[in-house]
Amino acid sequence: MTATTLPSATLAEPGKPTPFQHSADFTPRYWLFAAPAVLVVTAVIVFPWLFTLYMSAHDWKIGGGPEFVGLQNFAELFRDTRFLESMGHTLYFTVLAVVLPILFGTAAALVFHREFPFRGVLRTVFVMPMMATPVAVALVWTMMFHPQLGVLNYLLSLVGIGPQNWVYSPDTVIPTLILVEVWHWTPLVMLIVLGGLAGLPREPYESALIDGANAWHMFRHITLPLVWPFIMVAIVIRTIDALKAFDTIFVITQGGPGTASETLNIFLYLQAFQFYKIGYASAVVVIFFVIVIMLSLLLLYARQKSKWNA
Repeated sequence: MTATTLPSATLAEPGKPTPFQHSADFTPRYWLFAAPAVLVVTAVIVFPWLFTLYMSAHDWKIGGGPEFVGLQNFAELFRDTRFLESMGHTLYFTVLAVVLPILFGTAAALVFHREFPFRGVLRTVFVMPMMATPVAVALVWTMMFHPQLGVLNYLLSLVGIGPQNWVYSPDTVIPTLILVEVWHWTPLVMLIVLGGLAGLPREPYESALIDGANAWHMFRHITLPLVWPFIMVAIVIRTIDALKAFDTIFVITQGGPGTASETLNIFLYLQAFQFYKIGYASAVVVIFFVIVIMLSLLLLYARQKSKWNA
């Protein structure tokens, strides 16, 4: 047998770089290609966050200069009952705005996955709310919630139910806002889950029918486990949307009545642009960012666990 010969590039003269060394040589000129992206990321993401941290450590109001106060803004936040209430409202709103669209969207996907007359037309009508902008949706629902002129109270009167206060009562304002969220975003969940149902294999169902399984058993032990990764995607998307919800709430209630629907985003907006407390509002941003990061890591971990086992 003949000896294996090395490529000529590995037999280069001592001190002379090989072609492989040339290709791996990261000279400064290569930074010219990455520099625009680095500058954009720095200007759009890094600098605003660093400046937000800087402002959160200062007592800074519009029209005046910054005064360094360290962690005082954060300490005041956790003594501020209005801030603590807004955190509770945010949690309440987020949980309902995620759970209900997931349940209704999954149920709708199971319905529209079956064959029946006019399925395509009805599916198109069902997804239409998702195409509207949040502000337009909020304006329409605001008129529907009107105590005297709103169509919702009129419809309730037709079945013998008295008028409701809807967004004009502290007890019903957040559930009413959840009604808008469910109407607006359930179609998105339906589309995501429906995409998962369309790709399911038929063999497990055929085997289950032979074994005598009923519809509930097939859903519980076949459909749900196979479509769960798609449901997790919908949960992640809905959680992000619910946490950052602002426009719909602000247009309909502005955080009212009183502070009954004031979420963290509304509280942040009011502190910055109504009370002009820029440093205080920046501290809210930092805390909100930490909450979002922790929740995102938890959801990503759950999403990773929900993948199919190879």
